[in-house]
Amino acid sequence: MIDFGFDKLALIGAVALIVIGPERLPRVARTVGHLLGKAQRYVSDVKAEVSRSIELEELKKAKSQFEDAARGMQESVSNEIHQVSQSLSTAWNDPSSDGAEMNGFRPNSYYHKPKKKNWRLKRSAMPQWYKQRHGVRSKAQSGAARVARFRPPRTSA
Repeated sequence: MIDFGFDKLALIGAVALIVIGPERLPRVARTVGHLLGKAQRYVSDVKAEVSRSIELEELKKAKSQFEDAARGMQESVSNEIHQVSQSLSTAWNDPSSDGAEMNGFRPNSYYHKPKKKNWRLKRSAMPQWYKQRHGVRSKAQSGAARVARFRPPRTSA
């Protein structure tokens, strides 16, 4: 930008004082100041808009690169899955290759269901003395029954 030193500003002020006159100089200086402020705000807005558009372009490029990488990964994974499923289906349908079908046993006719774990058995396997020491309740009581149990007995008067 234009470089104004003190000597150049003093020369411009002296010429303005002679040309404009001392009566109108303060009003003209105020108007010039307002105009310079507006110009600076406009320039800063333009700079901000340009930087936002540059950032937006960079984000669009990054997005397109990410989408391309994701698409390539998806294609490679789907190709691998397809190859594995084909090899599994050929191995599954060809009983002579692995000898699994003997004595009438067919792999796809047998289904093994895993056993469920019974948490009650695990809980009851805990010794009674351990339950009593660690405060594991074996019998559930309502709140009113618990209060009645621990209330001191009434004395008849």
